Amino acid sequence: MSFPRVVRAYAYQAFYRLPSAARRRIAGLVAPRYLVGAVAVIRDAESSAPDRILLLRQPPNRGWSLPAGLLKKNERPEVGAARELFEETGVRLAPADLTPGNPNAIIHPVGVVDTVFFGSVPASTTKLAVDGGEILEAAWFPVDDLPRVTVNTGHLLARYGIGGKKTAALAAKKAKAEAAVTQESDDAAARQDGDHEAGDK
Repeated sequence: MSFPRVVRAYAYQAFYRLPSAARRRIAGLVAPRYLVGAVAVIRDAESSAPDRILLLRQPPNRGWSLPAGLLKKNERPEVGAARELFEETGVRLAPADLTPGNPNAIIHPVGVVDTVFFGSVPASTTKLAVDGGEILEAAWFPVDDLPRVTVNTGHLLARYGIGGKKTAALAAKKAKAEAAVTQESDDAAARQDGDHEAGDK
């Protein structure tokens, strides 16, 4: 539903006259909501070039991915990353041993924000333990010879320059899909603004 420009102007004026607590509450009702997750990119501390990273396979077998999951309420992102890493792979790292990625957050168009953390463990002495239900398998892979990864994992790895051409191709595929969604949204907004201007005359 859309309103003429004059009505919107009066609504904004009334909104900004409200106390800040009331404005925050109203904004919270209409603002988009995001699910926030934490992702752990774990390197083999013993590997020489090429680097090796820890990946896991989940049902329904659409590709390998990184240890990740949604944050619990009031959970700090690095704590969530360490928790998910342990729950999914059996690898225990203290949150203080995880380094935030740069950028630290990746925003997906489906309403998910992933906070990304890097760490390392010696693969030869680190036992991997999966539950066989949520996670089917966990394994180390050289970054220049990754298995088929999920589109989101490929996009994330490419943002950090990991995985070469394979992840770059997946990132390009995801970027093209996101651009199409954004273009469709922009076109709809332009049509709506044109309808408003025609109605204001």
